[in-house]
Amino acid sequence: MAERYAEAGVGSLFLYTNEAHPGENYPHHTSMAQKLRHAGALRDVLGVSRPILVDSLDGACHRAYGSMPNMTWIFNQAGTPIYKSDWSDSHSVENAVQYFLQVLERRRNRERMAPFHVERLDYRIQDQAQFYAGLERSGPKAVSEFRNAFG
Repeated sequence: MAERYAEAGVGSLFLYTNEAHPGENYPHHTSMAQKLRHAGALRDVLGVSRPILVDSLDGACHRAYGSMPNMTWIFNQAGTPIYKSDWSDSHSVENAVQYFLQVLERRRNRERMAPFHVERLDYRIQDQAQFYAGLERSGPKAVSEFRNAFG
């Protein structure tokens, strides 16, 4: 998606914060060097092609932007947040990107528009197999801790 919208001037960054489900392969971070290695492994294993920013060891940026494990934010060119989701879902994000690109076009066409705040509930697909594959990449500890906590 980042590549598809790059021509429209939409930038995309990935903020690597922490291991949501640490395990033997990707344990809880104890140093920035380790955290950088984990971010590099994320890039390589999942094929992340957009720039990855790495949060501080204490997670200051993660806390400042809500502390949820898989958030997405969209900012306009002035740095104003125009979309915030407590979970990253490509369909929801793409819908928002398309909407805001349409708003830009309408404004370029001199349509008078005023912003307003909206809240809506979106739905995402829960792919259990993909989720457990991610836990397994972290290691058996991540799998067993998740199963013990959530059944």
